[in-house]
Amino acid sequence: MADFDDLLLKTSRTFALSIPLLEEPVRRQVTIAYLMFRIADTFEDAAVWTREERIRGLEQLGELLAGDRTDVEELAGGWVGRRPTEHEGYLELLSETPAVFAELASFDERARRAIEHHTGRTVAGMARVVAGADDDGRLRLESLDELQEYCYIVAGIVGELLTDLFLLADPALDAVAGRLRERAATFGEALQLVNIVKDAADDREEGRRFLPRSLERERVFELARADLEVAQAYTEAIHSVGGSAGIVAFTTLPVRLAWAALEEVERRGPGAKVGRDEVLRIFAEVTRERESALAR
Repeated sequence: MADFDDLLLKTSRTFALSIPLLEEPVRRQVTIAYLMFRIADTFEDAAVWTREERIRGLEQLGELLAGDRTDVEELAGGWVGRRPTEHEGYLELLSETPAVFAELASFDERARRAIEHHTGRTVAGMARVVAGADDDGRLRLESLDELQEYCYIVAGIVGELLTDLFLLADPALDAVAGRLRERAATFGEALQLVNIVKDAADDREEGRRFLPRSLERERVFELARADLEVAQAYTEAIHSVGGSAGIVAFTTLPVRLAWAALEEVERRGPGAKVGRDEVLRIFAEVTRERESALAR
């Protein structure tokens, strides 16, 4: 039987910290949704595959999400055999694709359909992104519109999916459903944009360029700060109506880590990382707030 928490640890950083803060059943729903997105990311980032192979992998995943899962075992074996990555954690996840889909099938119908729908949208968007890469599969964004579209595809849709799952899990959030939906995409995009800013140097070394050359550095930071303000308002809306302590903590942690990461990059340049001690301090702070809320 697949150990989904172990797969999460092997394929994530921030999400491996934040997802355990959630309560069931949304914790398991978000775990499986994240693993689905990670499978898609593996195909999008498969530098050792040709552009056509990457697109075909995404199309096959999209077909599985649409409901035709008769050949999921065969597909998973083929993906692993062709090794789209040398990352052992991602390869293990690909091998467990049948188990991930089996777990998805066990969910409440509304949660299952939300995960299938939104993940399918991201997979289709990623296929379009890969199709627009150069002959070597390297993605180079040339405008602010392209950057924002990319962030929406890979992260904004994630924010919309999370919002659907949160609203299903916690009736208290009905009072702020409109505010959450209005900010959902920006919540996800904010975290992605900070990651792009932080990893710009590594991306350049690998032939990718997410930050358009025409976009001034200060303008990028302005955008990231504005998006993080919206993301923070998203978490505050959940808190304002006494939302689940787990959902509050889950959304608060990555936003605080993103603020800290942005400050480090502004101060020290691309590639700067938030120190382990600072990450643990922020995590402990959010955990204490969660425990205090649960004790009330």
